[in-house]
Amino acid sequence: MLSALFRRLLLQALERAFRHQQLQFPGTIAGLADPSTFRALLQPLRHIDWVVYSKPPFGGPTQVLHYLGRYTHRVALSNQRILAFGNGQVTFQYKDYRSTNRQKSRRMTISADEFIRRFLLHSLPPGFQRIRHYDLFASRKKRANLALCRQLLNATTDGLLPSIAQVQAVVAELLDQSRECTCCPVGRMIRTRILAPIRGWNSS
Repeated sequence: MLSALFRRLLLQALERAFRHQQLQFPGTIAGLADPSTFRALLQPLRHIDWVVYSKPPFGGPTQVLHYLGRYTHRVALSNQRILAFGNGQVTFQYKDYRSTNRQKSRRMTISADEFIRRFLLHSLPPGFQRIRHYDLFASRKKRANLALCRQLLNATTDGLLPSIAQVQAVVAELLDQSRECTCCPVGRMIRTRILAPIRGWNSS
């Protein structure tokens, strides 16, 4: 799935860049500037399998969460970090997290066009959401789930929100009910061990 998605997005980006004359074909590949030649180059690429090299991040998932966490509830650059602007240039404050002194504030002055370009790199494309809710607060079933939670907690829509202790009590009760024995009404099932699936097992 990742291979097919990456292939489609990259080919669409190349076609869009070609239409807007954003590609350059110097030297021996000058013939690709012809639209028919360029389309002929891309056509066979649509029918072959692409290999997408994907691996865990170098710093581990914790570092990725720390990096993404800085962008979930704020913009890429706050107004306080913009120190000066004028004459087509912007001076702003930043931190280089790759350096040895990560907390040291630095200054950079770049053109206004380059500043806008870098800032927009942190803006999500249309159709993307910065935060998605799952489980109880998933958009598709949020209304029904919240109604069920209020029913289980004996809460009303205009009343106070239940406390954490109340939620934990309801969850514990539901988990306890899920362990009821299916053979006798008073027994409780106790998990003693989790068996890993056997590779190559044929259920037939």
